[in-house]
Amino acid sequence: MGAILGVIFHAIGGFGAGSFYIPFKQVKQWSWESSWFILGLSAWLIVPFITAWFTIPDLWHVITQADSATQGWTYFFGLLWGIGGLTFGLSMRYLGVSLGMTIALGLCTAFGTLIPPIFKGTFAQLLQTDTGIITLSGILICLIGIAVVGYAGAQKEKETEMAADEEFNLTKGLTVATLSGLLSACFAFGLEAGAPIAQLALASGASDLFQNNAVLVWILWGGMTTNGLYCLYLNRKNRTTTDYTNPDTPLVKNYIWAALGGLTWYLQFFFYGMGTTYLGESLEFASWSIHMAFIIFFSNLWGIIYKEWVGASRNTMWVLALGLAIVMISILMIGLANTITH
Repeated sequence: MGAILGVIFHAIGGFGAGSFYIPFKQVKQWSWESSWFILGLSAWLIVPFITAWFTIPDLWHVITQADSATQGWTYFFGLLWGIGGLTFGLSMRYLGVSLGMTIALGLCTAFGTLIPPIFKGTFAQLLQTDTGIITLSGILICLIGIAVVGYAGAQKEKETEMAADEEFNLTKGLTVATLSGLLSACFAFGLEAGAPIAQLALASGASDLFQNNAVLVWILWGGMTTNGLYCLYLNRKNRTTTDYTNPDTPLVKNYIWAALGGLTWYLQFFFYGMGTTYLGESLEFASWSIHMAFIIFFSNLWGIIYKEWVGASRNTMWVLALGLAIVMISILMIGLANTITH
């Protein structure tokens, strides 16, 4: 039952990650960097600390008492994850939204899932158990589903695009997408590095369900550092610093919508931590695959709802449906692996 609850929590987190852009799109007359900076303050600084404050007893003691190596590596992986998020946008610039998202998220899924057990030396053990084999098979099927969804997206772009994109560059796109996939996966590595912080949270009286909230504070501080500095750099370069106080824009609404987008984004981290707890140590490495699969699933559903697929042929829509179905099958395989065999 724990594995099923873990999948449910990952589903809620994936819904948050796949939905954050809905309120974010309501920000008007602001530059991207200004909007993203306020979203980041909410998602990676304010909300994580408040959430951890209410769920981790003696929070400040917990996040400062871990040894400096644990703090440093957890923060460092957060920095790298933040860079991965920035390069993610470049991958879509050079490859197009569908192809770029599929390659970046596909690589992110593979790296974030497989590297931790390889690094810890437990990968070979997975091949010796039915649970491990079924879980790895589910991950492989997940990657196949992602590829099918990406193919549908590429077909949709061909069918609806009126002119060739002059910025399309396969070599640059693959390079950046690979970098983005690897660095974005550092979020999973950050949770691994921050395990001693989670143990301190448990020792302080925190619930098993919320132990990772203390780790998220360090990881997201790192993510906020890279994203925040980059946004402020763009503010200065593009002379958009006045966005934050410009009375000719809907200031109050912009702050609210950007912050709400950040809150929605943070839900993925909050429920990701809960999902990893319920999956248990044997399946914890699979959490990243499940998380990414749900993001892809819900983001594509929003794309359908917002008519981003208008103009695509019926065959393309069937391919999309097939890809999403494969992704869901993979999630069920991974989630049920720990309950159907031992």
